[in-house]
This record gives sequence, structure tokens and C-alpha cells, in this order.
Amino acid sequence: MSQIAPASPPPDSPAVTQKLPSEHLRRIVGTPPGRVVGFLTRFVWAFLTWLSPESRDALARFVGNLAYRLGIRRRVALENLALAMPEKSDAERREIARGAYINMSRVVLESLPSGDRLPRDWAEQGVEGDAAWQALKARVATGKGALLVTAHFGNWELLGDMLIRHGIPLDALVRPLKGALNTRIAENRVRVGAGLIYPRGAIQEIIDAVNRGESPFMLLDQALPAKGAAFVPFFGKLASTTPAMAVAAARTDAPVFVVMGVRNGRGGARFRMEVEGPILPPAPGECADPITEHTARVTAALERCIRKYPDQWMWLHRRWKVQPPPEAALPAGTTPPPSASGAPPAG
Repeated sequence: MSQIAPASPPPDSPAVTQKLPSEHLRRIVGTPPGRVVGFLTRFVWAFLTWLSPESRDALARFVGNLAYRLGIRRRVALENLALAMPEKSDAERREIARGAYINMSRVVLESLPSGDRLPRDWAEQGVEGDAAWQALKARVATGKGALLVTAHFGNWELLGDMLIRHGIPLDALVRPLKGALNTRIAENRVRVGAGLIYPRGAIQEIIDAVNRGESPFMLLDQALPAKGAAFVPFFGKLASTTPAMAVAAARTDAPVFVVMGVRNGRGGARFRMEVEGPILPPAPGECADPITEHTARVTAALERCIRKYPDQWMWLHRRWKVQPPPEAALPAGTTPPPSASGAPPAG
């Protein structure tokens, strides 16, 4: 395992300058809340902003534990864990699931306040994978962007904030969403200096962003309809995955880095970054489907981090709900997880 290096330079260093995204990437597309809901939620955002980071963390733990006890999507989480980690006991999987609920509550309550959402010592938490981190910064220093991949892990919203503060200009790949919660999160993304890339014309937007020196930032751990998906191994079972990252890498020659924000165990939204990369595509002629192979390599990096800290990933999502076509198969040498001894209890 790589040693944890200091995350330098510090946030107030004059060497770190923020490059704003293009104006057309700062628009928010979606359905905003109605007038009444918008009025009421402003009080919620103000209350969360007023709370200290430690108080928000305590509230998140309470809400997460309550949601788990009420059984909201608990069956989904336990089924996913039985599929992905059958070697663990039922008690271990339940504890991981409980942690995932708490983490999701933390993500929401940490991401909504206005102002500075990170504690003052955010830059002192360090970076694991210093060689990859230095390679990423060296790429950005050339004036061209990299392709950054993460997962619904730790707090991906605040991870983007951290990267921007470290001088990595970001454009987040997003979908138009509805409601007060999603509108607020989109507003905060723009406020901290991130651009927003929407699905229509996304590949060309990614290419343009890389050439401008911006780094597209995408989540690669959600199911995609089979028609447009690459099916790659994830915890030993084929999972439908967007090939957008691999397609963009092929068209831009931009290096791909996996960046994850790992909670350090203390309250107050403290994370260290774990960076892996550049994750290279297959060499010409190495395989029949280089896009799927590159997607698989990056997905494997996500899995390695999730396995180390499983309670920080979003097990509540039906990751394997889309079935692969009959001709799809696990690559040679890939060992699927052993079958669980019976269905997981519903709790």
C-alpha cells in the first residue's frame, strides 16, 4: 500500500489558482422546486449551514441509523452485499450496510450547507498514491486536462471541492435532476467552481474540456441500460457500466485517474484522497474490445478501494439489475464470488 503523503500545497498557497469553467458549463439544467417547497427548504439549508461540522455529523449518524432500522432499501443493500461479499458473515454484512446508510446521510448533510463545507484542516489529511497524484498534477500543469473517475463513495461532492482547491479544474458529468435537494447540490457544484456536463453531446464536451485544461469528473458505478452499456466485472459479476470514460480517453489520449475521498474516521467531513493511475487503455491489438477492457480496468480500481472501505460505498443501489447479453462473459482468469449460502435475510 502506498504511504500517505501530505496534500500540498495548502489551500491558501498563492500557487493554487482556481480556473473557472467555461460559462456555458455553469448553467443548471433540471426542474427546480416549486415556490412553496423552495421557500421552506431555504430554512433547512440555513439550519444546516448554522450547525457545526461535528453537529452535522452527529445528526447524520442518527438519521442513517434510523433509516437502517426502518428498513428503507435494507433488503437491496443486504442482497448486494451477499452477492459481492459472500465470504463475510451475516453480522459483518449488516454492519457494512449500516455504515453505508450513515455514509449516505453524511453525504447529504455535508453537501447542502453554503459557505465553506470543509473543515479548516481539510488539506492536512494527506494523499495515498503520491506518484499518481504527482502525475495528475503534472498533466494539469501542461495546460490539458485528465479524465477523473470516482464512485458514490465517501463524499464524492466534497471530493470535487477538494480537487478544485488543489488547482484541478473540474467539469462534473451530471444528469438533469428534479427537486430542491438536487437543485441545491447543483448550485453548490457551480458555486465551488465546477462545470456541469450534461448527457446530450457529452463526448464532444469532454473533448473540448480536456483541450481547455479542464478535467471531466465522472461516476462510474451505476447501472446503465443494456443497449449503451459495457459489461465489465465488478465484485466478480458482470455489471452494466457506461463506456463514456473509455470512449473519451480513446478520442483525447487523456490519461485516466481514479480518485477517491476516504473518510479518516473523524467527524467533520475529513477525507484523505486515494489516487491511482494513469490507468492505461489496452495496447493496439491486445484485445478485441479495447473500450470494454479499459472500462474494466478502471472499474477494477474502484473495486479495490471499495473492498478496503466497504461501508463507504452506496450499497443501496441495484448495481447488477441489468442483465448482460448471452454472449457476454467474465474474462478468462476472473473468479466469480462463491455463491452465498442462502438468500440474505430481509431484516
